[in-house]
Amino acid sequence: MTNNAPVKVVSPGSFSPETHWYPKALNATIHPLVSFFLNLAPERIVNRYCHLNPKTDRVKLLELLRYECKHFLWSGADLIHATTAEGRRRMVVIENNSCPSGQKSMPLLDDHEEEGGYRRLVERTFLPYVNKRSGGSRINGKLAVIYDKNAMEATGYAEVIADVFDEEVLLITDYDDAPTRNLKLEDQQLWARHNEEWVPLRAAFRYLTQRPWTRLPITCRTRILNPISACLAGGRNKLVAAKAYDFFNGELAGSGLRIHAPETIRDVAKEEIPLWIARWGGQAVVKIPYSNAGQGVFTITNERELEAFMAMETSYDRFIVQSLIGNYQWSSAGAAGRFFHVGTVPDKQGNTYVCDVRMMVSSTPKGIRPLACYSRRARAPLADELTDGTDSWAILGTNLSEKLGDNQWTSDVSRLLLMDRRDFNRLGIGIDDLIEAYIQTVLSTIAIDKMAAQLFTKKGKFSMRLFRSLNDDAALLSEILS
Repeated sequence: MTNNAPVKVVSPGSFSPETHWYPKALNATIHPLVSFFLNLAPERIVNRYCHLNPKTDRVKLLELLRYECKHFLWSGADLIHATTAEGRRRMVVIENNSCPSGQKSMPLLDDHEEEGGYRRLVERTFLPYVNKRSGGSRINGKLAVIYDKNAMEATGYAEVIADVFDEEVLLITDYDDAPTRNLKLEDQQLWARHNEEWVPLRAAFRYLTQRPWTRLPITCRTRILNPISACLAGGRNKLVAAKAYDFFNGELAGSGLRIHAPETIRDVAKEEIPLWIARWGGQAVVKIPYSNAGQGVFTITNERELEAFMAMETSYDRFIVQSLIGNYQWSSAGAAGRFFHVGTVPDKQGNTYVCDVRMMVSSTPKGIRPLACYSRRARAPLADELTDGTDSWAILGTNLSEKLGDNQWTSDVSRLLLMDRRDFNRLGIGIDDLIEAYIQTVLSTIAIDKMAAQLFTKKGKFSMRLFRSLNDDAALLSEILS
């Protein structure tokens, strides 16, 4: 249990780059190819993609890139570069996250813009979101950044928001299970405790990642980026995200577009898990749908790993089981074939490592635009064969976050691969892979945004009845703040 710190006031003019980037990223020079990609207009991206994928509906793809989200305005997809033995390559969406990290790992796009992607996100997305007029009356109050993880980026956003809006911003910690809180809901508006007084908030930039639905309401008059509805619809809920992808793929039928994700079995009770793993030949990935930062993900490649998982105590009633993408010799054979990791370019010792690509995007009045990207590699090299004693997570797990205790985290930055002149060459990807990663991120973001919209009635009320039918997990439902 961690106590919440007193609310801090962030004033304009306080941004300091040294405190908001990893040291290795602070002085890195962005790779020219990545810079070129980030500056491509949507029309050029569509032209290139359709040239390589001639069965794609050009008009539909451009329409999707120009889509403006209503709920899931800021997202970051984790993708892996996979292929088949026949050379059928694709970028596969592992998950899409609300409140994604990435700014601290992204070299500056322009050296003279020292606030980098922090400012682009605030100006492109948060500013118009806060100022957007709707049917209800505008409310007064302060701006805030609310966080429970990643202080390096959360404080960076607070300082940039103060600069962009030219006003003080409240920096608020709100840890899960903290004995006292700095927030309360009154008259459907968030209030913050500051100097022993309660002050209203008109908008909040949220970096709550740990079960945020336990502390913030699904709807309130304070504008929250991202709202809790985006988390429940898939941004922090892998089970509903899988359903959102299926529904949207159905909508995309005939367009030549689809979200590429591992084959997924949803709503699995714990007792059923061994049966589904056996179906894929003993290799699969089991996920607790509501965890993040690499927590609650279990790669199963042998009986020992399966037995260890089944012996664990878990808080939730429903899981998802996915086909495993590993080496060709030990990947799951799904309906779409046997996909395996392309991995990094071999190092001097001949080792190839599993790596992923995080693509961060945000919704703007002109469509969904890329913001930042970086990569992470696994701890151990990709093995051709596995033994009973192999730790498959060391080979396949790429997340850098390491949990030290309740609300305490560190990062293994040694495995961070930047989009700079040095690290990018090790990834073995090119401009077309970045374009596909971006399009897959856009598609998965829209799928979750559409799911979030479906969870509201025509009168604007969240339909708990519909959500329960999609995600009938009593433990989760009991956590959601009404």
